[in-house]
Amino acid sequence: MSAIHPNDPKATRDSDARLAYTVHPGTGPYLLLVHGFLSSSAQWMLNLEPLSAVCTPVTAELWGHGQSPAPVDVAAYAPDVYVEQFERIRQDLGIATWFVCGYSIGASLTMRYALDYPAHVAGQIFTNSSSALADIEQIQVWQKSAEPGARAIESGGLDAINKIAVHPRRAYRLPKTVYTALVEDAADLSPIGVANTLRATTPYASNRTRIDDNQVATLFCFGERERRFRDLGEWATEHMPNIEVARMAAGHGVNMEAADTFNQRVSEFIARHNTAAQP
Repeated sequence: MSAIHPNDPKATRDSDARLAYTVHPGTGPYLLLVHGFLSSSAQWMLNLEPLSAVCTPVTAELWGHGQSPAPVDVAAYAPDVYVEQFERIRQDLGIATWFVCGYSIGASLTMRYALDYPAHVAGQIFTNSSSALADIEQIQVWQKSAEPGARAIESGGLDAINKIAVHPRRAYRLPKTVYTALVEDAADLSPIGVANTLRATTPYASNRTRIDDNQVATLFCFGERERRFRDLGEWATEHMPNIEVARMAAGHGVNMEAADTFNQRVSEFIARHNTAAQP
């Protein structure tokens, strides 16, 4: 990776850029964990050790987030490109199948991966994700606001990123250790990465019209305290095949706010479907 912007060291023109990922200690099948917008792999810090008893966690970071580079080419941020990046990680690991888990916009991407590569997915887990389930009205809103929002980020840099409503600094319900780590990581967010995410990922992330095609065992960790997501969550429970729902007393930050419950349900799910995962 070669940085090409003095105020954005993660920016790169590398046409073969790769998402950063980390394989953590664990026993059992691999589990890909993908965080949300303006977040980082630090969001899984309360989950890695408990889950390691049943799987080998692999955390990946979105473009311009955490340790991942920020391609200047906006085409790199398309959901289908993310799917191919996940597939390259699987190939790097040399495995036939694995589990995948996504949070928020990360869930829209892991869900798309499971739809595109069901033969490689032993089971999927996802949390509250408006982007994964958005209807056409919401998609049109995002498409209309994408370019103005992206330009504001590019011109305003980190100051503009800090003003985004879903910035971790406003996630007051999170455990203090996780909150602190996410706020620290947010200080290294790439303006180009965030801007291009607004342009090319969020407006095209919805899997709503494809959800009937789901072929893999699915665990939906539903944070019922997030009011704005409630209707979408109920829609998913009614329309998605092969789904089981774990309702949790949490808001958007399901795996952090209800970490013990999340860890238990995900561990049970992986243990039950482990025979589908092959090296």
